[in-house]
Amino acid sequence: MTWTTKATARTRATPEQVWRLWTDVAGWSRWDEEVAWSRRDGAFETGTAGALKPRVGPPTRFVLTAVEPQVAFTSRSSLPLTTFDIIHTLHQDGGETVLEHRLQMTGPLAFLFSRLIGAGVARALPGIVERLARTAEDAAS
Repeated sequence: MTWTTKATARTRATPEQVWRLWTDVAGWSRWDEEVAWSRRDGAFETGTAGALKPRVGPPTRFVLTAVEPQVAFTSRSSLPLTTFDIIHTLHQDGGETVLEHRLQMTGPLAFLFSRLIGAGVARALPGIVERLARTAEDAAS
Protein backbone atom coordinates (compact mmCIF):
# COMPACT_ATOMS: atom_id res chain seq x y z
CA MET A 1 0.00 0.00 0.00
CA THR A 2 1.07 3.58 -0.68
CA TRP A 3 -0.20 6.76 0.95
CA THR A 4 0.75 10.18 -0.43
CA THR A 5 0.06 13.83 0.32
CA LYS A 6 1.72 16.97 -0.98
CA ALA A 7 1.75 20.74 -0.71
CA THR A 8 3.20 23.42 -2.96
CA ALA A 9 4.01 27.10 -2.59
CA ARG A 10 5.19 29.84 -4.91
CA THR A 11 7.86 32.34 -3.89
CA ARG A 12 9.87 35.24 -5.26
CA ALA A 13 12.96 33.64 -3.70
CA THR A 14 15.36 31.93 -6.08
CA PRO A 15 15.91 28.17 -6.12
CA GLU A 16 19.35 28.84 -4.62
CA GLN A 17 17.79 30.65 -1.65
CA VAL A 18 15.34 27.80 -0.99
CA TRP A 19 18.13 25.25 -1.45
CA ARG A 20 20.23 26.99 1.24
CA LEU A 21 17.36 26.55 3.72
CA TRP A 22 16.86 22.91 2.77
CA THR A 23 20.55 22.06 3.13
CA ASP A 24 20.77 23.84 6.51
CA VAL A 25 19.35 20.78 8.27
CA ALA A 26 20.06 22.21 11.74
CA GLY A 27 17.87 25.18 10.78
CA TRP A 28 14.79 23.23 9.62
CA SER A 29 12.92 24.20 12.79
CA ARG A 30 13.07 27.86 11.67
CA TRP A 31 10.46 27.17 8.98
CA ASP A 32 8.99 23.81 10.04
CA GLU A 33 7.13 24.21 13.33
CA GLU A 34 6.69 20.43 13.55
CA VAL A 35 10.49 19.95 14.02
CA ALA A 36 12.00 20.46 17.48
CA TRP A 37 15.57 19.83 16.26
CA SER A 38 17.36 18.22 13.33
CA ARG A 39 20.90 17.40 12.24
CA ARG A 40 22.79 15.64 9.49
CA ASP A 41 25.85 13.47 9.91
CA GLY A 42 27.90 14.56 6.91
CA ALA A 43 27.72 16.45 3.62
CA PHE A 44 24.32 17.10 2.05
CA GLU A 45 24.59 14.27 -0.48
CA THR A 46 23.00 10.95 -1.32
CA GLY A 47 23.67 8.43 1.44
CA THR A 48 24.14 10.91 4.27
CA ALA A 49 22.20 10.09 7.42
CA GLY A 50 20.70 12.41 9.98
CA ALA A 51 18.14 12.62 12.74
CA LEU A 52 15.25 14.82 13.72
CA LYS A 53 12.94 15.16 16.68
CA PRO A 54 9.34 16.02 15.86
CA ARG A 55 7.62 18.34 18.38
CA VAL A 56 5.35 15.38 19.15
CA GLY A 57 6.86 11.89 19.09
CA PRO A 58 10.25 10.26 19.42
CA PRO A 59 13.41 11.18 17.50
CA THR A 60 13.77 9.48 14.14
CA ARG A 61 16.69 8.74 11.84
CA PHE A 62 16.63 9.56 8.13
CA VAL A 63 18.89 9.10 5.13
CA LEU A 64 19.15 11.27 2.03
CA THR A 65 18.26 8.82 -0.74
CA ALA A 66 18.51 11.27 -3.65
CA VAL A 67 20.08 14.73 -3.96
CA GLU A 68 20.08 16.88 -7.09
CA PRO A 69 21.47 20.28 -6.03
CA GLN A 70 19.07 23.19 -6.37
CA VAL A 71 16.44 20.88 -7.90
CA ALA A 72 15.35 18.11 -5.52
CA PHE A 73 16.17 15.84 -2.62
CA THR A 74 14.49 12.94 -0.86
CA SER A 75 14.82 11.95 2.77
CA ARG A 76 13.71 8.51 3.97
CA SER A 77 12.77 7.33 7.42
CA SER A 78 11.83 3.81 8.37
CA LEU A 79 8.78 2.82 10.35
CA PRO A 80 7.88 -0.81 11.08
CA LEU A 81 7.20 -2.45 7.69
CA THR A 82 6.88 1.03 6.12
CA THR A 83 9.18 3.54 4.44
CA PHE A 84 8.40 7.24 4.82
CA ASP A 85 9.83 9.40 2.03
CA ILE A 86 9.70 13.19 1.88
CA ILE A 87 10.37 14.33 -1.68
CA HIS A 88 11.34 18.01 -1.98
CA THR A 89 11.34 19.59 -5.46
CA LEU A 90 11.94 23.03 -6.97
CA HIS A 91 11.26 24.50 -10.38
CA GLN A 92 10.83 27.95 -11.84
CA ASP A 93 7.59 29.11 -13.39
CA GLY A 94 6.90 32.60 -14.69
CA GLY A 95 9.67 34.25 -12.67
CA GLU A 96 8.70 32.51 -9.43
CA THR A 97 10.07 29.45 -7.72
CA VAL A 98 7.61 26.64 -7.09
CA LEU A 99 8.52 24.36 -4.22
CA GLU A 100 6.78 21.12 -3.36
CA HIS A 101 6.99 18.72 -0.45
CA ARG A 102 5.46 15.32 -1.18
CA LEU A 103 5.19 12.76 1.60
CA GLN A 104 4.86 9.11 0.72
CA MET A 105 4.47 6.07 2.96
CA THR A 106 4.91 2.68 1.35
CA GLY A 107 4.65 -0.80 2.79
CA PRO A 108 2.32 -3.27 4.45
CA LEU A 109 1.65 -0.98 7.43
CA ALA A 110 1.38 2.29 5.47
CA PHE A 111 -2.40 2.17 5.95
CA LEU A 112 -1.89 2.19 9.72
CA PHE A 113 0.76 4.93 9.83
CA SER A 114 -1.24 7.08 7.40
CA ARG A 115 -4.01 7.07 10.01
CA LEU A 116 -1.75 7.46 13.05
CA ILE A 117 0.49 10.26 11.76
CA GLY A 118 -0.49 10.94 8.16
CA ALA A 119 -3.60 13.01 8.83
CA GLY A 120 -1.73 15.39 11.14
CA VAL A 121 1.17 15.67 8.72
CA ALA A 122 -1.23 16.40 5.83
CA ARG A 123 -2.89 19.19 7.86
CA ALA A 124 0.44 20.79 8.79
CA LEU A 125 2.15 20.47 5.41
CA PRO A 126 0.65 23.49 3.57
CA GLY A 127 1.68 25.82 6.42
CA ILE A 128 5.18 24.33 6.51
CA VAL A 129 5.70 24.87 2.78
CA GLU A 130 4.32 28.43 2.97
CA ARG A 131 6.64 29.28 5.91
CA LEU A 132 9.58 27.89 3.94
CA ALA A 133 8.66 30.11 0.96
CA ARG A 134 8.34 33.22 3.16
CA THR A 135 11.55 32.42 5.08
CA ALA A 136 13.44 32.13 1.78
CA GLU A 137 12.06 35.51 0.69
CA ASP A 138 12.96 37.11 4.02
CA ALA A 139 16.51 35.73 3.78
CA ALA A 140 16.84 37.35 0.35
CA SER A 141 15.91 40.81 1.67
